[in-house]
Amino acid sequence: MKIRTLKLKNFMLFEETEIEWSKNINVICGENSTGKTTLLKVMYSMLKPYSRGRQRHASKEIGEQHFVEKLQGVFRPDEMKIGRLVSRKRGSSRTDFSVVLDKGQKISIGFGNRQENHADVEIEGKISSGVFDAIYIPTKEMISTTEHFSALYEEYHIDFEEMYYDLAKLLDRPLSKGPNTNEQNEVLKNFEEIMKGQIVQKDKKFFLKVKGEGEFEMGLLSDGYRKLSMIIYLISSGSLNKDTILFWDEPETNMNPKMVRPIVQAFVALARMGVQIFVTTHDYFVQQEFNMLKVYPELCPDNLDIRFLSLYRESESQEVKIEMRHSASDLSNNAIMQEFDAMYEREQRIIYGN
Repeated sequence: MKIRTLKLKNFMLFEETEIEWSKNINVICGENSTGKTTLLKVMYSMLKPYSRGRQRHASKEIGEQHFVEKLQGVFRPDEMKIGRLVSRKRGSSRTDFSVVLDKGQKISIGFGNRQENHADVEIEGKISSGVFDAIYIPTKEMISTTEHFSALYEEYHIDFEEMYYDLAKLLDRPLSKGPNTNEQNEVLKNFEEIMKGQIVQKDKKFFLKVKGEGEFEMGLLSDGYRKLSMIIYLISSGSLNKDTILFWDEPETNMNPKMVRPIVQAFVALARMGVQIFVTTHDYFVQQEFNMLKVYPELCPDNLDIRFLSLYRESESQEVKIEMRHSASDLSNNAIMQEFDAMYEREQRIIYGN
């Protein structure tokens, strides 16, 4: 299952937007507070209630409540009132948003700004439950806290979005039986070459096993290595497979730039496996590694569909706008490259004077 289009009307920063996504890799960039993470969260909130069969036997009312609870858990609006997700305007207003999937199925959700815990949900077409999953990798790593996080989240009100809880539950799954597929092995090889070892789980604790050096607990590894460890385990356990939609928010956070190229290569391997990928980034190296794959086809003989989406504010109205291109080089509004160029110009002025 893949997301084909996303429509947003009066949802948070977005007044009216329609985006056609790639079935392979989507790279989202833009300045802070332009809605990059919002795009990931809203799509995740709409698909996650259908993953692993949660909706299979639900009535319409219970099904609607699942969507409301997921929106509340992922966005955590004040007092859990979903109406606060509607674009702020005077008087009464309403948001309507929808996703269209690859076989024409459509999930539509709408509610007013005065709603607290009710939404109008409409499903068009048959969506098979339990045959796909949506995985969200947030900016903070989770593998070092899996042992206790789920229990704490279930018993106490802790200020973490629900994606962290969902991820902790996935990491709590045991390894799948039987050998890995060739596609899984290709992706695992890319990541394990970076890590110089394998990830093992013992009593809900994770370790990096390095040949000839022993096992290292996650708390002793850097934050970047812990993120990679999460991906390795999700693939090994079968949670991340060809029927997965992966949302990864700023993978470069706490990563050494030397790790970017192998990570992008692993993304490509995941896409070849059938995973649809959505990545947000502020990083020049991440964007350019993906861009080179499009500019130089010999680097990506599979001709994967990689799309670059830029979010920016219109100078006069400050309304958030969207630009989509098949290469980052073709973006007219590219915050990453604009800052790179501005830094270069500042250096030239220092060297050569005004």
